[in-house]
Amino acid sequence: MNNNFNISSALNALKQVKFDLFQRDFLLTWEKEYEDIWSVLKVAEILKHLYETNNTLEVFRRGLGISWFRDNSTRTRIAFSSACNFLGLSHQEMDEQKLQIYHGETIRETVNMISFMAQVIGIRDDMYMGKGNKFMKEVAESLDEGFKEGVISQRPAVINLQCDLDHPTQTMSDLLHIKNYFGHLEKLKGKKIVMSWAYSSRYGKPLSVPQGIITLMSRFGMDVVLCCPEGYKPHQDILDKAEKFSNISGGNFQITDNMKKAFKDADVVYPKSWAPYQIMTKRTELINRGQEKGLEKLEKECIEQNSNFKDWVCDENLMSLTKDGKALYMHCLPADIQGLNCKEGEVTKKVFEQYRLDTYKEAGYKPFIIAAMIMLCSLQDAISIIEKNLKEF
Repeated sequence: MNNNFNISSALNALKQVKFDLFQRDFLLTWEKEYEDIWSVLKVAEILKHLYETNNTLEVFRRGLGISWFRDNSTRTRIAFSSACNFLGLSHQEMDEQKLQIYHGETIRETVNMISFMAQVIGIRDDMYMGKGNKFMKEVAESLDEGFKEGVISQRPAVINLQCDLDHPTQTMSDLLHIKNYFGHLEKLKGKKIVMSWAYSSRYGKPLSVPQGIITLMSRFGMDVVLCCPEGYKPHQDILDKAEKFSNISGGNFQITDNMKKAFKDADVVYPKSWAPYQIMTKRTELINRGQEKGLEKLEKECIEQNSNFKDWVCDENLMSLTKDGKALYMHCLPADIQGLNCKEGEVTKKVFEQYRLDTYKEAGYKPFIIAAMIMLCSLQDAISIIEKNLKEF
């Protein structure tokens, strides 16, 4: 708990910032203005302080928060449910195997049927390149039609709980963790953060976290380094965005295929595996064509390609190269921990154990980031509502 946190000062600071999130979905961080990102961080800090000081904030007197997970999840699944509970929403999780989608019901039908009393719909759809973000937009368009035509009385906000392109709730939790680790957002200027690929024997890990990290941290004046082997770079459009944001913020964006060079004097390191963009794109094409044998072959190719880089592991030697040998290690979890849950993986057991509790704290911001997104996207005057609730305590 931050005993020096002052809610009044935080609320006054929010009043000075022009953000625009009401009745807007939160799908990609790079689509949002700097002020929008900043406001979510600030509200998340307020909500976290209220929770830790045993104050409730049930701003919704009724309604549902609906989660739609099309992939497995631990932290984000529980974080969304916790956020809904804290704000006074009942939580309903979708299970496609129990829905009429299995009987051919269209997405537009399903979306309208579940939204009669919904305030927010959180979606995770991260497995297939070109599909996840597209699915979220289809849901949003269906909600627009339903609201416009009077089918639903309020238009639920759509929150991206991870798609094929970005993982906003994760990367913004990461940003808040870094901000509080160093003390202030302004102190991030010039700090070196390394988003590095690391070896995994597992296939098909999404690119959404590395893409989200380089496009978000570059907006805060950080020295962002993307480190990956040849063939593992994100799409050029993402790289261009990171470069653009760095130029605007006065930061720096670099790409290297040398882990030692990248870790040298780093303040923050984020070693994590992801699949090559070309592999993920080909995977989607094979799925669309129903080619199961082709998918099996592609999986073997990807694992074999990864095996060429088994030495890409975050170990004690690499960490010793960082700033004073004390860089902050980060991971979205679960990590492939060499010597613990795998034979060869992203990080050694000794390094992970040293920073294990820090990764837990990193994850601990997510319920409040999600709650902040829900409030700002769903409520017209979220700041006044917080103030009103404070007076009632």
